[in-house]
Amino acid sequence: MHRSAVRPSPVFLGLLALTVAAGYLTTIDSDAVSQAGVVLLVLGGWAVSLCVHEFGHAIVAYKGGDWTIPEKGYLSLDPRRYTDPVLSLLLPILFLLIGGLPLPGGAVWINQSALRSRAVASRVSLAGPLSNLVIGILLLTAVTLIPDMNLTLLAGLSFLALLQFAAFVLNILPVPGLDGWGAIEPYLSHEARVFGAQARMWAPLVLLALLFLPGVGAVFWDVVISLYGAVGGDDFAAAIGQGLFFFWR
Repeated sequence: MHRSAVRPSPVFLGLLALTVAAGYLTTIDSDAVSQAGVVLLVLGGWAVSLCVHEFGHAIVAYKGGDWTIPEKGYLSLDPRRYTDPVLSLLLPILFLLIGGLPLPGGAVWINQSALRSRAVASRVSLAGPLSNLVIGILLLTAVTLIPDMNLTLLAGLSFLALLQFAAFVLNILPVPGLDGWGAIEPYLSHEARVFGAQARMWAPLVLLALLFLPGVGAVFWDVVISLYGAVGGDDFAAAIGQGLFFFWR
């Protein structure tokens, strides 16, 4: 792989800069400013993670045989170059604001026939949710290792980390249209793959509708919080961050 193939776009760097600036705002001694900082920190950080998620798919596919990836601009981490920027960025942010659910973004288009093996195709699908898991762990590591971190910043980062773990759990489910299905699809029968292709558009919407039901949603968040806690996450800090983010509730 040529080093020049990976070139972060100004749009991605701008999102990253916005997230860092928002983190600084959370430390300002003003309730209104620090709370606005949490909102921008979570939104900016979530947008950055969406870009990294799609980049994870793309870089593994590129290394696995799909040489068309750089031509499509997927290695620039620019959300405008994805198959559908609305599905990749705007809708996930909207769902986050409305219900706090980490909606998966629209995937990059991969030339499956160019991939070297079924194992590579499986890894391409897994790369996205695993990137969310890694980001969540890195955020929790920062919260743990940085001494005397401002409490508002700590709460915002903790909630952002919790969202990363939620995105991992949701995306890893073996549901058509999600990455978990993509990971097992190469090993399924022809009939199962046909079913998956037919259900790809509506199955994630059915799943999201189910997650809004109290019983199903509770089970989902119990799994997420258990994973989050197992890696060292602070439930109370994440709850404070969630309260600051959803300030209108």
